[in-house]
Amino acid sequence: MKLYSYWRSTTSYRVRIALALKGVVFDTVPVDLVAGDQRTEAYLGVNPIAGVPSLMLDDGTVLTQSMAILEWIEQAYPTPALIPADPVQAAQVRAAALIMATDVHPVNNLKVVQQLKAMGHSQDEGIAWMQDWMTRGLTAFDAVIPGGDFSFGSAPSLADICLVAQLYNAHRWGVDLTPYPRLTEIEARCLALPAFDAARPENQPDAG
Repeated sequence: MKLYSYWRSTTSYRVRIALALKGVVFDTVPVDLVAGDQRTEAYLGVNPIAGVPSLMLDDGTVLTQSMAILEWIEQAYPTPALIPADPVQAAQVRAAALIMATDVHPVNNLKVVQQLKAMGHSQDEGIAWMQDWMTRGLTAFDAVIPGGDFSFGSAPSLADICLVAQLYNAHRWGVDLTPYPRLTEIEARCLALPAFDAARPENQPDAG
């Protein structure tokens, strides 16, 4: 199994965490987004949207889009469960995860920020843009989780995976996290686990 990944990609980070939690062995194939590797003809043959992650299974099947990959991982490797069996609880976990994955990340990813710069916005304006969307998302996430040791009870879930990956970006871009003590406490508990630690951006083979 091969994971096409970029070390700072939060979407790749999500998938690395899930694979590590499930104990799934995989090889990392670095795709340097800053250098433009994602737009090469070779990589477009793997993922036509020119993004990461892409997960190539042992039979050559390629899965794309991090949330779809995470759902596949959950079904293919059900233990430990990252989504509750109860349908209402499952919907609540998915909803919290999607705040990070669909309301925050898409407007903050590299190609959006590059487009803002191409339209004449400064670096500071781009950072303010990202900080604003992350603050909105973190505020909403904090409001919908019941809490516990993790976002939903005593074990990490899909919601925690998406939260930790997004908090990496929040730290990177200087978001004020003092209003979110619950979230940073959850982050610390997650990162103390070997699977989350192994998946950290700085622990990847292409980290630079």
